[in-house]
Amino acid sequence: MYLCNTFSVGAFLLPYGLLALVCGIPLFLLEISVGQYTQEGFITCWRKICPLAQGIGYAHFVLKLYDFSYIVIQVWALFYLVFSFRSQLPWASCDNPWNTGKIMNSSSPNVTNTTSAATEFWERRVLGMSAGIEELGSVRWDLALCLLVCWVFCYFSIWKSIKSSGKVAYFTATFPYVMLLILLIRGLTLPGAFEGIYFYLYPNLKGLANLEVWIEAGSQIYFSYSVSLGTLIALGSYNKYNNNCYRDCFWLCLLNSATSLVAGFVVFSVLGFMAQKLGVSVDNVAESGPGLAFIAYPQATAMMPLPQFWTVCFFLMLILLSVDTHFVAVECFITSVRDMFPKLFYKRGRHEIFVLLICVFFFLTHLILVTEGGIYIFQLLDYYACTRACHYFMSLSMCLAVAWSFGELRNCTQLIHECFLSEISFILYLVDYTHLRFNNSYVYPDWAYVLGWTMTFSSLVMVPLWAAGQMFLTSGTFRQVSVQRSLL
Repeated sequence: MYLCNTFSVGAFLLPYGLLALVCGIPLFLLEISVGQYTQEGFITCWRKICPLAQGIGYAHFVLKLYDFSYIVIQVWALFYLVFSFRSQLPWASCDNPWNTGKIMNSSSPNVTNTTSAATEFWERRVLGMSAGIEELGSVRWDLALCLLVCWVFCYFSIWKSIKSSGKVAYFTATFPYVMLLILLIRGLTLPGAFEGIYFYLYPNLKGLANLEVWIEAGSQIYFSYSVSLGTLIALGSYNKYNNNCYRDCFWLCLLNSATSLVAGFVVFSVLGFMAQKLGVSVDNVAESGPGLAFIAYPQATAMMPLPQFWTVCFFLMLILLSVDTHFVAVECFITSVRDMFPKLFYKRGRHEIFVLLICVFFFLTHLILVTEGGIYIFQLLDYYACTRACHYFMSLSMCLAVAWSFGELRNCTQLIHECFLSEISFILYLVDYTHLRFNNSYVYPDWAYVLGWTMTFSSLVMVPLWAAGQMFLTSGTFRQVSVQRSLL
């Protein structure tokens, strides 16, 4: 949604729709088809398709390790949800211990050197932000408790594999739509809502000439569709071999994009109301990144009648969406490990123990994300470890592997050709790259950028490294090595 604040949906929708048709949907179908065809997770599936490309699976494995860090969004949302039950919302007042006395009010929204109560609650009470990544500080134990709750819930959602996670998903995947509908109706009835919607839908077609619009649209497709992460391959492996994956792909992609569009109406209708209250334009109240969910929207709901109810609805929806995404990712990770070592899971209870060990390990690892400098670590992971370059490179590698294995005479040729747009996206990302800056002001030290690129290449290098190792250890021509030991 913050991308629409930057470019407006009028300029963003065309590249988003075009890239969804020629890149996102074909990749979605490709990954689902690979999982369904091989009946394997995202690592072992390549043994049946192209053994030389099994490095793609190991790259997905590394990406998953970084991808789990997004649980911190669930942690923040849970923290806000707890405070939403107070009689006075803490981000709506300026007499709290963490406030600095530099709070602006609605009568002076443009005063310099001031901040909002919502911003101070986010930065000083929730995050307890340090001066930079060099100062990690101590663990925020209230956030650590929320982190523990999130991992405990994740464990009991997936401890019986698909039997338990499937039942939980019935609620976590459907109930957010109830919350979304409630928030949409409320947003559309607010004064000033249509100013926000106009800002959201205004067709700023000049933005189509901006390369960044196209890059961000492609990035949004990859993240919202969860392509190139291996998740769809693992999920597809649970389908019946003759399942109609074309139908599933069409409806799931349509539902995904439609949900994003409706969510924009929910957010910008409320931002329009907030802008009218403060007497400013909508672009002055819309935040980017996490600030949109944890600063702008809570600040807006605090201005409504019954603010506690609307805040609870919003953060409950955010938590359920995050929970659903997270435990599915962990389940797919465990599925792929189980497919690699099936004999280890034959005995009763071993699966539950393994899931417990995974959850405990990542809980301890993610404590660094709830330190005073944790937000800097999270932004580094988001920008480099889970970067668009990784997504583009992985999708390109998958397309090359499938095209090479199946050849041009099979009926999937057109699909593979469409997916080669990933190569263009990868090149454009490298051309457009700029160093990460936190809040567009804090500059990371040089060693942090080195660490970031190390995390990027730690996954990408798996693909050529595995292929080179196979070529070195196995005799024969390139074509022979790429297809031998294939189980097809």
